[in-house]
Amino acid sequence: MDIQGDSARLDSSRATTSRNMSSLSSAFFSANQSPFSPRSSQLSESTRSDAQCDGINLSAYPSHSSSGIQVSECLPNVGFSDFQKFDHVSSTTTVPTGSRSSYFHMGGNGYSGPTEKHRKHMRRHDLSFSPVPISLSYNRRRSYDVYVGLHGRKPSLLRFANWFRAELEVQGISCFVSDRAQFRNSRKHELIERAMDVSSFGVVILTRKSLRNPYTVEELRFFSSKKNLVPIYFDLKSDDCLVRDIVEKRGELWEKHGGELWVLYGGLEKEWKEAVTGLFRVDEWKLEAQDGNWRDCILRAVTVLAMKLGKRSVQERITKWRDKVDKEEFPFPRNENFIGRKKELSELEFILFGDITGESERDYFELKSRSKRKNLTVGWNKSGSVEERRREQHRESVSRKGKDPVIWKESEKEIEMQSAERQHYQRPKGGVRNSRRKRATKIVYGKGVACVTGDSGIGKTELLLEFAYRFHQRYKMVLWIGGESRYIRQNYLNLWSFLEVDVGVENFIDKSRINSFEEQEEAAISRVRKELMRNIPFLVVIDNLESEKDWWDHKLVMDLLPRFGGETHILISTCLPRVMNLEPLKLSYLSEIEAMSLMQGSIKDYPIAEIDVLRIIEEKVGRLTLALAIVGAILSELPINPSRLLDTINRMPSRDILWSGREAHLLRKNTFLLQLFEVCFSIFDHSDGPSSLATRMVLVSGWFAPAAIPVSLLALAAHKVPDKHKGTRLWRKLLRSLTCGFSSSYSKRSEAEASSMLLRFNIARTTTKEGCLHFNELIKVYARKRVVTGVAEAVVQAVVSHGSLSLHSEHMWAACFLLFGFGHNPKVVELRVQELLHLVKQVILPLAIWTFITFSRCSAALELLRVCTDALEAADQAFLTPVEKWLDKSLCWGPIQTNAQLNPYLWEELAVSRANVLETRAKLMLRGGHFDIGDDLIRKAIFIRTSICGENHPDTISARETLSQVTRLLTNVQTHPDTISC
Repeated sequence: MDIQGDSARLDSSRATTSRNMSSLSSAFFSANQSPFSPRSSQLSESTRSDAQCDGINLSAYPSHSSSGIQVSECLPNVGFSDFQKFDHVSSTTTVPTGSRSSYFHMGGNGYSGPTEKHRKHMRRHDLSFSPVPISLSYNRRRSYDVYVGLHGRKPSLLRFANWFRAELEVQGISCFVSDRAQFRNSRKHELIERAMDVSSFGVVILTRKSLRNPYTVEELRFFSSKKNLVPIYFDLKSDDCLVRDIVEKRGELWEKHGGELWVLYGGLEKEWKEAVTGLFRVDEWKLEAQDGNWRDCILRAVTVLAMKLGKRSVQERITKWRDKVDKEEFPFPRNENFIGRKKELSELEFILFGDITGESERDYFELKSRSKRKNLTVGWNKSGSVEERRREQHRESVSRKGKDPVIWKESEKEIEMQSAERQHYQRPKGGVRNSRRKRATKIVYGKGVACVTGDSGIGKTELLLEFAYRFHQRYKMVLWIGGESRYIRQNYLNLWSFLEVDVGVENFIDKSRINSFEEQEEAAISRVRKELMRNIPFLVVIDNLESEKDWWDHKLVMDLLPRFGGETHILISTCLPRVMNLEPLKLSYLSEIEAMSLMQGSIKDYPIAEIDVLRIIEEKVGRLTLALAIVGAILSELPINPSRLLDTINRMPSRDILWSGREAHLLRKNTFLLQLFEVCFSIFDHSDGPSSLATRMVLVSGWFAPAAIPVSLLALAAHKVPDKHKGTRLWRKLLRSLTCGFSSSYSKRSEAEASSMLLRFNIARTTTKEGCLHFNELIKVYARKRVVTGVAEAVVQAVVSHGSLSLHSEHMWAACFLLFGFGHNPKVVELRVQELLHLVKQVILPLAIWTFITFSRCSAALELLRVCTDALEAADQAFLTPVEKWLDKSLCWGPIQTNAQLNPYLWEELAVSRANVLETRAKLMLRGGHFDIGDDLIRKAIFIRTSICGENHPDTISARETLSQVTRLLTNVQTHPDTISC
């Protein structure tokens, strides 16, 4: 088909042609004719009157808009963003914001317009139209790579279409998305038709209702004639679209939706059959978007379109991204033995999507019959203005049956979800404070945020993991974030590699001014947040959220998250009773049948007496899923029955442990669970001797960061734990010296055996990172409270000696928390001076610079350097303190010496290390405009280096150059505070 010829015909007939599909006399065309032929311009009088009612005046549309025209509520993001790039005339338009649809009936061989009832309905909605100017230009044309046509207002369809469009635009493929049935105005239809005409490919998203829509049929025939049709079957299969099956209601799919659809469509049967049959001529396109393959379908469609358009780099980018996602999307493998939680999974789906599809719809139907929602505030709503009360009174006056449409509003202080019908809230007696406490917050349905709460070990992480695996195809990627308060911000910024944004400080340098540290951190967070607020859906899972506030600066975690109600969904697990004023989904215990199945393991034929014993064990461990899994593992791995296991646990002595803090509350009241842990340790020791490697690996795990721990690092720390059997050290050293040639292989074999034992007994779980283990927080808390001498020191030594900045940064931070007193937390580990110097060189300086430069975490990096400076100064003071030796006391004339005099080289190395930290702090202070603090720090560093190294040492000269720069910047700030730049 000649595109230029059709364009010429369109331009020549522009003055006399007005297109309106309500008449539908122009809906059909031959296979060799353009759908925009002038022959289809005749309108009935009734249609002309409707067109005049919908007549629009057009004016310039702002050129800076790129988000598209939001045509209707039923199509929230699939807009017509490129209207403004076609034409320009001087008049004004009003585009409907209400939901619009057209219904047609047969009249002979053609169509008449909408029924009179429907016309009145549409005129009533026209009153609420808001003006949206559109820029048009008849003098220039723009071509599109892809035209996307769809029909319907099903939320899942719109979500899929928005995602598909956003993915095309991200890959540099221009597209035009249209649901033509939403418009009745001839000018709008003319613009859309011209977009179809100048598009290289036509993608038509087909649903069960598409074949009754004349616009979809017209698009199928048009793009089939040009041989550039790309059909995407949504909740359909290509084999389902047989004309005979559809018309004659053959098969389960068309028993309800089939029949003579060409009658509903309203056109000629022959033309309708041509359009459906044309789908089979598209042999190379088999794009089927079922409920479980959205991601694969969209990426395959984008890849194929890019290849057809000659954009091979798109395929390379998608392939590279797929490889990364396959390896790093999930933190843990899927639990093939996942039991129960069908109701919770269905409710999470309903909370996030506002709808339930597939098999879950049968499992969980009672949610749909919930009562109407009251007004819900998500966040911290402090508004009580007159305008708010006026809106409330207006909503109370509007009452109708059925579901309430949900409207989201966002401001700096609040995020509200308001329903069209809102029940008046009567303030209880007792004042404002009591009313705020007593006011219940309902679960938010369909707005993409869900919170699961429950005790530690009850199975929250397992539930979130199973949900992520079941529904990951509905998202471009699952982004898993550890919610521990000390690490959550770093974990959030770690998403930059998946979102392909750069959060380093170099991207936020403004030569006209110097941004503060807080501004740089906010800019980095906003970059990640902005990527999550696009039309591309992500699932952000925040696992084990410890606090609503960040540990470093006490800012709300909500500030990290994207706006609720967008395409990205947020799924949170926490032990907190409430998060961000949301009512969480309270995770209950497993049912008795599910608990029994989990405890029995591979043995299913216990007698009734033993089943009763299992019930007793279930009750004693608090019905925690973690404990039930450990019990099941013991019964499966060992030749022991439930009665004997119960007796063994009861006879196991419990340790005297001083419990403190919120994290230890559950363990403090459940001594039977602690005895179960001790039984596991006894099993490990029995198989591998006293203080087995497996037991020591569990003990050291409590002091690592809440992330995947490499087995090699875990075993190294376990080997460094002092042996409590002192008398056996000599012969163990002798044996190790005799078998030094075999020690490496034996060590690797023992690590593998110990890891396997931990996994088999469900004390640890495997991760998707090769060679790593993860421990439940309950086990880690018990490991920390079960005080064993030298465990924390062993962890620090292992991290310092074999830690990698790129691989083990979380565990490096954990070592720093043990060594330095951050905030009000006391020091746990004391190092010797030699170890401290090695730590500063190998860990502290690289970690601080990497955190500052790569992630713009300025406050954390500077705080790390500050506490490190304090530690070095304390060590320096200890060196300058006089010491007495027993030899000095025997010699009257011997002077009292200091450690600095006794170890001059070590003292000098300590001073140089301190100068390096001071200079690094000074240089980083320049990035935030703190020149006065930087000046003080660099002068101290110069004094130390001059005293130790001399005036002409390169390090001293470098420090003086830094001082000159600081002095110059400080002078500029004092004279020209508004024009300073680095």
